[in-house]
Amino acid sequence: MRYRELGKTGLRVSELGFGTIPILSGHVPVLPEYFSPDTETAVKIMRMAYDYGCNFYDTAIVEEYGDAETKLGEFVKTVDRSRLVISDKARFYSGGEIYREVLRSAENLGTKPDIYFVHQVDEDNADEVFGRYGALDALYDLKREGRIGFTGIASHYYNVLYRGATDPRVDVLQGSGNILERGMLERIKKEKTFRDKGLIINKVYAAGLLIGPFTVAELIGGILDYPFSSALLGIGTFEQAETAFAEEYPPVRFSFEEVIDRMRAGFDPIACDRCQKCVCPYGHEIHTGFRQFNYYMLGKEFWAIKKLNMDMHEAYRHCVSCREAVCMQDCHRHINIPGELGRIHRLLEAYGDYRLT
Repeated sequence: MRYRELGKTGLRVSELGFGTIPILSGHVPVLPEYFSPDTETAVKIMRMAYDYGCNFYDTAIVEEYGDAETKLGEFVKTVDRSRLVISDKARFYSGGEIYREVLRSAENLGTKPDIYFVHQVDEDNADEVFGRYGALDALYDLKREGRIGFTGIASHYYNVLYRGATDPRVDVLQGSGNILERGMLERIKKEKTFRDKGLIINKVYAAGLLIGPFTVAELIGGILDYPFSSALLGIGTFEQAETAFAEEYPPVRFSFEEVIDRMRAGFDPIACDRCQKCVCPYGHEIHTGFRQFNYYMLGKEFWAIKKLNMDMHEAYRHCVSCREAVCMQDCHRHINIPGELGRIHRLLEAYGDYRLT
């Protein structure tokens, strides 16, 4: 296992980290699938990763990741705590709420979290998070009180991560990226502002959907040149842990066109890398719609359709009447955005809302 510096924290983390979503049990509405091992099995899976050199484990509160947080707490009891780096997170944006969650997480883990993230920060809640008495203020206070090691902002949005990179209260950022959805990683790689922050990335396998068109070695090797500290892999079985952590994978360099060509063996993908420069004057997240279309075609059918149904009918209606086309002006992949939204619209019409009940 190779290790990287976690920004300016002084911590060194394994290049590949353990994402705990797949080890949860029970029903968590925001998550589509998991493996549901019992606590004893989950601890053994985490121990296998540890024995292969993984020292970074990421989880979230019970409402988001089910019992994964408490299972991680049981694992912590079995190893030398000083050799672990643990990150936790909660989707609360006011200072009072996240302060409460940190105390609860520490109780569930049986230890102080090394990093605590405000989870799923987006444009709608960012002002509250970063503002006075917001969640970031609370995390900064908790750090000074010694209740957490370092503060973090987790987001799927470049503009939010950039805001975190420029804020001295933030120590670590967590974003997403893989060999397909590489646009945000490319922007981060070129922006000096990010260099003093630890960077954790997730969705390396795209929730497992890219395994098939690509091997695990290709998916891991394909992101190694990006300047992250640790790449989280969702692990739910002994086989997954062994595949991910038992060997060091060499870098693999795919051009974006090679990735798209590989995917065309199964379907006609939308060639979007989620750089997030396609700003819609009506506020629609074009790149998110494109992502969910590709996820649908890769096999995440029900979940992706639910996401698309939240916004895409309205986005298509606005797009066909829009005369500004500013989204296409900034698209470096030269995507015919109205045409692709039309493809999504036809998919939703064919699918039928009755399938979602």
